[in-house]
Amino acid sequence: MVGLRFLVWVFLAGLLGSAVDGLGVNWGTMATHRLPPNIVVQLLKDNGFKKVKLFDADESSMKALAGSNIEVMVAIPNNMLATMTSYDSAKQWVKKNVTRYNFSGGVNIKYVAVGNEPFLSSYNNSFLNVTLPALQNIQRALNDAGVGSTIKATVPLNADVYNSPSNNNVPSAGRFRTDINDLMTQIVQFLNENSAPFTVNIYPFLSLYGDDNFPIDFAFFDGASNPIEDNGIQYTNVFDANFDTLVSALKAAGFGDMPILVGEVGWPTDGDKNANNAYAQRFYAGIMKRIALNQGTPLRPGSIEIYLFGLIDEDAKSIAPGNFERHWGIFRYDGQPKFPLDLSGQGQNTFLVGAKNVEYLPQKWCVFNPNAKDLSKLGDNINYACTFSDCTALGYGSSCNNLDANGNASYAFNMYFQAQNQKEGSCIFQGLAMITSQNASTGSCDFVVQIAASPSPALVPSLVSVLMFVMVLTVFFL
Repeated sequence: MVGLRFLVWVFLAGLLGSAVDGLGVNWGTMATHRLPPNIVVQLLKDNGFKKVKLFDADESSMKALAGSNIEVMVAIPNNMLATMTSYDSAKQWVKKNVTRYNFSGGVNIKYVAVGNEPFLSSYNNSFLNVTLPALQNIQRALNDAGVGSTIKATVPLNADVYNSPSNNNVPSAGRFRTDINDLMTQIVQFLNENSAPFTVNIYPFLSLYGDDNFPIDFAFFDGASNPIEDNGIQYTNVFDANFDTLVSALKAAGFGDMPILVGEVGWPTDGDKNANNAYAQRFYAGIMKRIALNQGTPLRPGSIEIYLFGLIDEDAKSIAPGNFERHWGIFRYDGQPKFPLDLSGQGQNTFLVGAKNVEYLPQKWCVFNPNAKDLSKLGDNINYACTFSDCTALGYGSSCNNLDANGNASYAFNMYFQAQNQKEGSCIFQGLAMITSQNASTGSCDFVVQIAASPSPALVPSLVSVLMFVMVLTVFFL
């Protein structure tokens, strides 16, 4: 009997430790210190992820994925789309990044993502004329290489490529955006001809972020007090409403049965008043349960292939859309879980398996020197530190928002110190800073010690990030 109980326990543990079918995750690498790819791949395996979506074709990531049998979506960045309008260039890219790994024990490539949200309104039509030719050339190159029957080219698109009219704002009225309707129809037709899925990124968090009057319960999956009524269907969450708006747009274009893949969906944990662990846990618990039940949406019941966004926090991402951009990971920068999450969708209140064999820099922090005499340059030094590191946790509503002026300085100085690999001379700041072995973390505010990985190229600030930090720091020192 004991033996039988043990076998049952092992069987159940295996079920609960494995990600539900159809679930993948995005692995982004825009960090000042990247976790070694072999550690990340082991992290994926330990948590039962069978699918991963990349944002490039980084050689070290691909080599680490070889032999893992994890299904991979490899990607072509937007800045390479124009190059891919040449078939010879597309052919060379496929040879270098796809067929090169297509051998027994190689990388299990399933999709090629051609660009990433290239039709965002904020791009001002920069990729309007190159995306379809790039898509066509990549699929043709895959076909000519003899792998087109199993590897499909697709274009991950933002949900802003479709909408419903303001006078009939319901999912059944969904149509492709009028300014790109003809182009979207051509893309959908090409995907259909090649048996490729339509890939869409859906972010309920952004609905909440962009509108203070947005009903917060509608962003989650546990019910809403005022559902949307549409032809007898009650929509109780924005994900279903958004997805079915796309279903309606595809139907209107003549492709109502086209497979849909959700390339990105998730919830950030810092950088905004609505970005926190509690909300993220609530969101993921809801979507995992739905995936496990193969619930689908009212207009598209059944299973949906979904990639969570994302795997690990990325402290070098652009914060132009918002400070939350660097905090999408279900794992911290060092691969440790942030909150309980059951990837099997069974509702078990357990933590994920953290990254193993992570090496850290020494237990040292750079903080404000309380004996500093001349504080006239404090603001300038904090601004410098934040420009070349990640201070997004200091923003309004974020995890370190409640620090005093000295605490703000300490946090900024330490983030720069860690980003610079704790190298000598990176904790001076005109005599305003000092190194300590005492952890300065307090409450929800974590003063990190970086991982001991080779730092990525220096974090070059964009004009937007500099202006945002100046605005934040102005608030601190008013």
